Amino acid sequence: MESALTARDRVGVQDFVLLENYTSEAAFIENLRKRFKENLIYTYISSVLVSVNPYKDLEIYTKNHMERYRGVNFYEVSPHIYATSDNSYRSMRTERRDQCILISGESGAGKTEASKKILQYYAVTCPASDQVQTVKDRLLQSNPVLEAFGNAKTLRNDNSSRFGKYMDIQFDFKGAPVGGHIINYLLEKSRVVHQNHGERNFHIFYQLIEGGEEDLLRRLGLERNPQHYQYLVKGNCPKVSSINDRSDWKQVRKALTVIGFSEDEVEELMNIISSVLHLGNMQYGGDDGGSACITSDTQIKYLSRLLGVSGTVLTEALTHRKIIAKGEELMSPLNIEQASAARDALSKAVYGRTFTWLVNKINGSLAYTDESNKNSSVIGLLDIYGFEVFQYNSFEQFCINYCNEKLQQLFIELTLKSEQEEYEAEGITWEPVQYFNNKIICDLVEEKFKGIISILDEECLRPGDASDITFLEKLEDTVGSHPHFVTHKLADTKTRKLMGREEFRLLHYAGDVNYNVNGFLDKNNDLLYRNLKEVMCMSENKILTQCFDREELTDKKRPDTVRCVVLSHPSSSSVNTLISPGRFDEVLIRHQVKYLGLMENLRVRRAGFAYRRRYEIFLQRYKSLCPDTWPNWQGKLPEGVSTLVKHLGYKPEEYKMGRSKIFIRFPKTLFATEDALETRKQSLATKLQAGWKGYTQKTKYQKLRRSAIRIEAWWRGILARRRAQRRRKASDTIRRFIRGFIYRHQERCPQNEYFLDYVRYAFLMNLHRNAPKNVLDKSWPTPPPALTEASEHLRKMCMQNMVWTYCKKISPEWKHQMEQKTVASELFKDKKDNYPQSVPKLFVSTRLNGEEINPKALQALGTEKMKYAVPVTKYDRNGYRARPRQLLLTGDSIVIVEEGKMKQRIEYGALKGISVSSLSDGVFVLHVPSTDNKQKGDVVLQSDHVIETLTKVAICGEKADNVNINQGSITFALSQGKEGVIDFTPGSELLVAKAKNGHLAVVSTQTSG
Repeated sequence: MESALTARDRVGVQDFVLLENYTSEAAFIENLRKRFKENLIYTYISSVLVSVNPYKDLEIYTKNHMERYRGVNFYEVSPHIYATSDNSYRSMRTERRDQCILISGESGAGKTEASKKILQYYAVTCPASDQVQTVKDRLLQSNPVLEAFGNAKTLRNDNSSRFGKYMDIQFDFKGAPVGGHIINYLLEKSRVVHQNHGERNFHIFYQLIEGGEEDLLRRLGLERNPQHYQYLVKGNCPKVSSINDRSDWKQVRKALTVIGFSEDEVEELMNIISSVLHLGNMQYGGDDGGSACITSDTQIKYLSRLLGVSGTVLTEALTHRKIIAKGEELMSPLNIEQASAARDALSKAVYGRTFTWLVNKINGSLAYTDESNKNSSVIGLLDIYGFEVFQYNSFEQFCINYCNEKLQQLFIELTLKSEQEEYEAEGITWEPVQYFNNKIICDLVEEKFKGIISILDEECLRPGDASDITFLEKLEDTVGSHPHFVTHKLADTKTRKLMGREEFRLLHYAGDVNYNVNGFLDKNNDLLYRNLKEVMCMSENKILTQCFDREELTDKKRPDTVRCVVLSHPSSSSVNTLISPGRFDEVLIRHQVKYLGLMENLRVRRAGFAYRRRYEIFLQRYKSLCPDTWPNWQGKLPEGVSTLVKHLGYKPEEYKMGRSKIFIRFPKTLFATEDALETRKQSLATKLQAGWKGYTQKTKYQKLRRSAIRIEAWWRGILARRRAQRRRKASDTIRRFIRGFIYRHQERCPQNEYFLDYVRYAFLMNLHRNAPKNVLDKSWPTPPPALTEASEHLRKMCMQNMVWTYCKKISPEWKHQMEQKTVASELFKDKKDNYPQSVPKLFVSTRLNGEEINPKALQALGTEKMKYAVPVTKYDRNGYRARPRQLLLTGDSIVIVEEGKMKQRIEYGALKGISVSSLSDGVFVLHVPSTDNKQKGDVVLQSDHVIETLTKVAICGEKADNVNINQGSITFALSQGKEGVIDFTPGSELLVAKAKNGHLAVVSTQTSG
């Protein structure tokens, strides 16, 4: 309520009912001005919403604002279109009654935008599902389509609706929108062929030209320039800064897809739109007899293809008129003026009927097909262009303003007259409000036989030379004495200066309007020649075949003339200003306040009561607030309501008791009652929940207790049977085991098979738990006699598996290392004392890096790849002097190098053998043939890595079988056929020297490796 409003929202009065000087129009407008300056464009008159168009975007239509107004009492928050929308929606849900929102106001007031805001509110706040979301999307997307085909730029509004629209939104019992239906009224078809200066044709033409793809325009025969089309240049306003035709085209194409248009339907629809433009560009010429002929063959070719008709037949229909006289058909040629009128009539008919087809197509996509749901409700939404007064007013303004007079009449009846009548019926006295009843104007227009429409129809149908002037003269004769009708002939001298001789003036409730009668008869007839209808019925365009029914050709009656439409309940009104952001045009607003009847409405609301309900409804809703009426009132309804309001503390001036209803004067009284009801609902809900929870828990406990007893009894029986069964099974097992143990040494028989099986099982389980984990683990469980052979097979399989697993994990480098170690083992294991010390040490690829080898030696090797290098000590043949050397292994030979000089090369093929002692020294002899002149005898060398060196030599030279391990001494060849001897003896330290006997003595220790 007021406490929920911010200080800014309370600028001025947010409900005119609370305006102190409510009879003053100046105070009314000043309140609008105060709120408008603060961007507060909405104000209430009780349930009527008044809005002033700001012509700028206000950040008051977000989802947060929608949630703020969702489910909130009407007056709890500041006035807004969302509050009106939500109030209608909640009334529909709670009262199960259809609702209607009427949006009324002059052109440019923002009625179309208001209707879109209402649809957006329902789309966001109503319950949704996949199916409902589709309906929501289609409801929202119908707006850009209808605006493209039915809206245009006018002098007052860049997006003015040039047709009336009534939309039914259908809701299911859950409150979700499940369907809709649109009815269109009074499409301004004349705009297709003519626009006033500063105005445009319907948006779709410009959107197609600006936004259509090049390929599409090429197929349609269009150019991307609206100035090239006669129907688009009449208003001299092809482009508008506030309109983006290219962007709007994309939105329309997307909307057509969402609504459910197929690509073929869109293609045919665009064919029709482009055909209208080509019709406008059709040029006529005259022959010698004055008959019209078409001079632009190009347009006929395009029209023939786009409309799907014969070019020859269409040409004849556009230049001739079919007349049926005495049963015979005659073709009468048309002059240029008549042919142009026929062309324009065809353009209007094609566009108007296509628009109707478009609305029906949208209705098909919005239709609610679930006939099983009988609880659906409807919210109607009426958006129709408002009262129009231009410098030149013709038949279109006459129809629009008559329609608005009917709306005003309905508004008066429902909000003023019905108020008074209801009060009188309920026996409540109040001061009547004087108001202008515009029924006299509506009767002037629509009264049978004497109204303007009847006279117009009669003049259209009568034989003879009927014209617009004869129509005006007949009006003067028939209704000339009416106080709200004036013509130039009937007016006084002062008024004649302001009127033309072809005009008549109606004194509307909103003000005086002069109408020019030129074109009234033609526009009322809006006739399309029969032969043009025949051509359209032959069209191959599927849309046109639905728009032009062949039954029309068999109907001999004259077509119906235009009729205006009586509309629905008013619930919301809108006031606009000029197309200038933030401007408050007091003159225009004062005029609209007058023609909308807002002051009369305010006086009625202020004098009357804001809320009234039948006794049974009021008592049913609020009976829980009084102990005497809760839960049921047994007496008479008025007495129950009286008891209830006394308990609530209503003051006498706050309410009145009628014959069947209670009337509450102030909204705040109702809101206080609603707040009390919300509080009471909480306590009632708590009590109901407590009682229900107690009942359900007690019932649940009793059920669980009975179930528990049954389950316990059943489970105890199961446990007892299981224990007995286990005992029997255990005794049988023990008996069989003992019997098997007794017969265990006999052949397998029924007496010992269980025992033997158990022994086997026990062995296998023991093996499973204690199997070897690696190849070095040689342990194995002892098997029973019956499984000895199987155990051996298992042991071999296990070892093979571990070896295979181990081998899979070996890297190439480690494999190479193992291969070398294997060769070393074959050569030296148990043969040479220092072999065990070499086992844990890894062999390296070389003992000398590139920097330790003289580059000249490497150069001497040439292209040979060095596989291994190690420093050695060479003992001369004479005197056995020790010389430091480098031993290099290549792919072909052994090379002994002294610094940069190659001292000796021994080919592997010339190497007879390798001798080494069994002790731990590092001395070895390379035996070469004595017949080889290149060699000076066997070579005696010593290496600190004798095992590694000899292994490398054996592998590179494939001399593993030529390695000899000697005990005590080694004989080797010297030069000139002499022999030398190396004596090996164990000792405490390594010593190599020449002995007195001339032999080389080697004392070996146990620590060399």
